[in-house]
Amino acid sequence: MNANRKSEADRVYQQISAVLVENGVEVFGLADLADIAALTDTDGQCFDRAISFAVHMNPDIMAGIKNGPNQIYAEEYARVNAKIDALASKLVDLITKAGFKARTFAASKRTDPVGIKGDFPHKTAATRGGLGWVGRNCQLVTRKHGPWIRLGTVFTDLPLNCATPVAKSHCGKCNICVEACPAGALTGEAWEPGIAREQVLDVLKCDTWKKEHYYQFHKGHNCGICSAVCPFGK
Repeated sequence: MNANRKSEADRVYQQISAVLVENGVEVFGLADLADIAALTDTDGQCFDRAISFAVHMNPDIMAGIKNGPNQIYAEEYARVNAKIDALASKLVDLITKAGFKARTFAASKRTDPVGIKGDFPHKTAATRGGLGWVGRNCQLVTRKHGPWIRLGTVFTDLPLNCATPVAKSHCGKCNICVEACPAGALTGEAWEPGIAREQVLDVLKCDTWKKEHYYQFHKGHNCGICSAVCPFGK
């Protein structure tokens, strides 16, 4: 690898870190995606790295939705997503102006209504970036903020060393989120890298419940109970 290119990449990542910290982001890391061809650029080249970052939700608001979402939570959810999108765009600009490749996509955008998912799972980049593990609630759980966070992902080709991936769940025998889920959508299965989402979550059951009971909050896109009750959030 060209030494000057590596040195420039180091400088860019220092700038990225500074931007994130200045904006209150305390949990972030660089993930290795080389083996899964996560996303390609306009030239058909695979992005083999991703910067994953977590923006924490207001803890008082999160603690207040253990019995179901409310308007304040819906507004906080939208605010944090907007912050993530703005930060991700800023990082893309910073990286591309330095001569490297980068792209991102919305923090919360369902592009596959049948499969009920987006273009790429933010949690995959987050676990590979060392941010945390996937809990029994099928949410990314961090040591610092539990699952009371939203995730952003910026794909890039920055030639830097990546974080050590999180390789196992740290939920232990805790089953609180499974018992709290009003839809009965959580299986109780413990996460490990490579496990299918369906082994942890019945996504159709979850989505149907939200639409039937919480449609007034972003057309049934919000619930949050399984995150609110997580002991790591406290």
